[in-house]
Amino acid sequence: MPSLFSLFSRSSEPAPLPYPPSSPEGSVARWVRWVAAHGPTKDPIHDSTGEDAGHHQPDDVWFLAGTYGGTVRRRCAIPAGRPLFFPAFNMWQVGSGPGEVPVVSSATGHAKLDGERVPLATIGTPTPFEVRGAFGNGVTARSRPYPVTCWGLWASLPALAPGEHELTFGGTDGGEFWVKARYQLTVS
Repeated sequence: MPSLFSLFSRSSEPAPLPYPPSSPEGSVARWVRWVAAHGPTKDPIHDSTGEDAGHHQPDDVWFLAGTYGGTVRRRCAIPAGRPLFFPAFNMWQVGSGPGEVPVVSSATGHAKLDGERVPLATIGTPTPFEVRGAFGNGVTARSRPYPVTCWGLWASLPALAPGEHELTFGGTDGGEFWVKARYQLTVS
């Protein structure tokens, strides 16, 4: 007879991604999972200072977050040798089926690093990926697994030189919704 633990426990590991982890789609899915790994008190999108930026970061990339609407200024330290990945504008859809991607055709975005324009890529995840997050997380709000798709205007930067950097990014849906983030980054 199985133990009570095995009857009521479930794996905390999400299902494998339907995309290679370092592909653009895999990076988007990993970013969404990173946001979902945080409960409501450490949500990187709600973070008003940058003090929570280092929580749950993977070893091979450093994720940054925008806002749920409006402007934010953050300061954070980043380990040297980490590339950056972040959305200027994005949307996700929980409970989605294959091909159900929340495209916002009128969306625009921008990003600048130390005053220089950063190119953005339009990336969508037409194959849903499983998100199993912390209770109260900003993606699904629950800890049980849900299929999610995502679409957005994303930036990927190689590892920054050690020192101080300013990164600004943001976007709009073409209507009244907009986001803007300003990061003071210290790379060491």
